[in-house]
Amino acid sequence: MPLIKQIIDRSVTVKQAMAKTCLQPAEQAAEIIAQSLQNKGKLLLCGNGGSAGDSQHLAAEFVATLDHTRPRPGLPAIALTTDTSFLTAYANDFGFEGIFARQVETLGQKGDVLIAISTSGNSKNVLAAAKMARQMGMSVIAMTGQSGGALAAHCDILLNVPSDITMHIQECHIALGHAITAQVEELVARQG
Repeated sequence: MPLIKQIIDRSVTVKQAMAKTCLQPAEQAAEIIAQSLQNKGKLLLCGNGGSAGDSQHLAAEFVATLDHTRPRPGLPAIALTTDTSFLTAYANDFGFEGIFARQVETLGQKGDVLIAISTSGNSKNVLAAAKMARQMGMSVIAMTGQSGGALAAHCDILLNVPSDITMHIQECHIALGHAITAQVEELVARQG
């Protein structure tokens, strides 16, 4: 079987499994995010590498809109991965492990929500951000791979994609993120 077909077939299988195992926690995540936004809270997101890209992608969907043919007011979301001046200054002076925790401490407040994205669930800087967020009274939603890693013990909701293959975990994180954004939009509009 050609490699491309193998990868696509495997991706479909993982997404079908994710649809079963992550449905309920995704609905809970949407409810927590919507409640925070309705109470004047905000959403913070972080991750490394591809997960940094996912953080930025999902923050953009909240601030702009998921579907440009259905305009709505912006929803406050910040990707903690985008400020290169801060990231490089802090990492240079204090190390890479605290870059997200420092931003959570500075930009977050009780009642906000952190989406912590790590395919392994063991990224030290993402884990530090989750710990800081919980200390501050924020809700933490972790998006991980199958095991949940260390993040599983430091989150309120775990969206652990049933795979240990990074590319398929990331594909599912975006699919989950889009679905959660759509549900949040509906919940916020309903409460309007």
